[in-house]
Amino acid sequence: MGILSKPYFRGQAISKLDGKGRLRIPVKFREVLQQHYSDALMITILGNCLVAYPPEVWEERIERKVENFSPVDPQQRAFMRYFVSSAEECEFDNQGRILIPPLLRERAGLTQEVLLAGVLSSFEIWDRLAWDVQLKKASEQHEQMMEKMAAVGLRD
Repeated sequence: MGILSKPYFRGQAISKLDGKGRLRIPVKFREVLQQHYSDALMITILGNCLVAYPPEVWEERIERKVENFSPVDPQQRAFMRYFVSSAEECEFDNQGRILIPPLLRERAGLTQEVLLAGVLSSFEIWDRLAWDVQLKKASEQHEQMMEKMAAVGLRD
């Protein structure tokens, strides 16, 4: 599994969508799925990217909490409409690819080249150019980010 013990998605990888919207998941991410979870993904929209969860993580961290949301709370309903209703089950084909549904590709602005970014229990799927813009913004706010992280207890 590597030098770290937790089955997390770490690192970044560049990949390409084929003409049908299929994406080959990098080996290091696929191994986390195959060794610790079901060999499938739940994918939904999150801002300007898609986020992919192992099904077990999706059920435990999202669905178990959301199923207790109030049907009359406007913010909770909005979250369910935006995040939960966009979720799609994506299974791997025999060549190790997943099909990202057209609506999700459109909402995230995915073109052919994408960047996958591991964020521990999930990974994000970005259009490569949108990732570069996001990374530039984050770089420009580096000091503020570090101050905020220190304030919540993240230390070197």
